Amino acid sequence: MADQNKRDYYEVLGVEKNASDAEIKKAYRKLAMKYHPDQNPGDKSAEEKFKEINEAYEVLSDADKKARYDQYGFAGVDPNFNPNAGAGFGGFGGFSGFGDLGDIFGDLFGGGGRSRRANNGPMKGANLRARVNITFEEAVFGCEKELEIVLKDECTTCHGTGAKPGTSPVTCPKCHGEGQVVYTQQSMFGMVRNVQTCPDCHGSGKIIKDKCTSCRGTGYTSSRKKIQVSVPAGIDNGQSIRIREKGEPGTNGGPRGDLLVEVNVARHPIFQRQDMNIFSTAPLTYAQAALGGTVRINTVDGEVEYEVKPGTQTDTRIRLKGKGVPSLRNKNVRGDHYVTFVVQVPTNLNEEAKEALRKFDEACGNRPKSKDSDDFEKPEKKKKSFMDKLKETFED
Repeated sequence: MADQNKRDYYEVLGVEKNASDAEIKKAYRKLAMKYHPDQNPGDKSAEEKFKEINEAYEVLSDADKKARYDQYGFAGVDPNFNPNAGAGFGGFGGFSGFGDLGDIFGDLFGGGGRSRRANNGPMKGANLRARVNITFEEAVFGCEKELEIVLKDECTTCHGTGAKPGTSPVTCPKCHGEGQVVYTQQSMFGMVRNVQTCPDCHGSGKIIKDKCTSCRGTGYTSSRKKIQVSVPAGIDNGQSIRIREKGEPGTNGGPRGDLLVEVNVARHPIFQRQDMNIFSTAPLTYAQAALGGTVRINTVDGEVEYEVKPGTQTDTRIRLKGKGVPSLRNKNVRGDHYVTFVVQVPTNLNEEAKEALRKFDEACGNRPKSKDSDDFEKPEKKKKSFMDKLKETFED
């Protein structure tokens, strides 16, 4: 039975469940260096932490153990654990005497009525993930970036076998090279067969007795390498670039996995993007909006001149054709740039400017003319009605 006081292995290493192999290894190295007994002599707490970290990494760095841990928890990495054993039924891994029921239940519950041989054919390696930060302009026009990541390569000492030079892996005595072991149990349905991955060879069918000292039996060595990333013009935030065969090494002569580089585009202070189009605002003075004229507008290609029509209102939108983002499929095809004009109300006017605006407003008929003006008309005196005159007579 699994120890209930154990901490989750992902929690121990401080990584998410979807963390890549590289992220898991990086977290392990950082913690192992911090809590290594040589760095903390006589510290029992650090020693226990170091053991816990190594136990977590031993499981999460092994693809088979990690898969079983993700599905069954701590019990899944116990060599004696039977994932198909059920309460009172002995499991549904395989049935003896029930025809194809073993295959049916195996498909439903993850077991299998038939023993399958280990897959010793070439298999592609796992993909790696990384992230690159770029500017808005770099996303529009494309750029070249350099990443530094940890890559595994075939061990030059053992040439990927994991065995000490002069020796070779031997057939696993537990599964006899099958990669799986079969457990037979008695249940209410009869004899039940449970098929599991061999706990000794982890499904490979081979055991390495004398491990290579350079790679410790893994067949691979890790090193930091610089990778050139060609960011295509028109890429958008969150999209990924696939770099072929820069991932984890394959097994049994299989090809390497790929490196998937996610692009993180920084926000721009002026421009906003929607698909292949760019949006921005541009200021207009009161005079430019009223009289029209040539204004300069910022675009990703630099400043361009635009002829504003007289009487342009605020929130008027114009289109600069072909000034948007290039298509990922054809960089010669570009979207448009939409510009919204914003008429700015003048502030901090001097007296001369204020007087000019008053005269402009009067000329437009928006305010009465001043009393000093020759054209100023005094309001006519209102004639009294008969009732008003009668009222004045009685008051007197």
